[in-house]
Amino acid sequence: MEVKKFSFGSMPYTVQAEVRLLGADVLVILSGGTKPHIGSIAVALPRPSLRDEEIVSATSSVYNFLGHKDHVIAQRVAEMLSSRLNRNVVAVAGFHIDKISQEGISRVVENCDALANQIYREIAKA
Repeated sequence: MEVKKFSFGSMPYTVQAEVRLLGADVLVILSGGTKPHIGSIAVALPRPSLRDEEIVSATSSVYNFLGHKDHVIAQRVAEMLSSRLNRNVVAVAGFHIDKISQEGISRVVENCDALANQIYREIAKA
């Protein structure tokens, strides 16, 4: 799969993603806002759910660059895709808007969830 580009949400809360399949693994680069950057990296691995072994869940590890909180969206997207696709996923995230409100943060998180659903549908049909 070549690099696929996705986008969801309205400005200034639009989130973009570039997605590449590396064998069975998935690399997702999430960015947006006024200063896209690399703020956090999440690595998610599929595993059987702790409550029901028939269900696939995911375990993740996160690395944050100093002062960044992009782990919220990186981890969320990586775990969602890993568990739904049953694949290893790395998500790199950097979204920034100066003095973003709590409502703005909620919108960005919602847009990331919708973006992850778009990515899932595209990969699942391939």
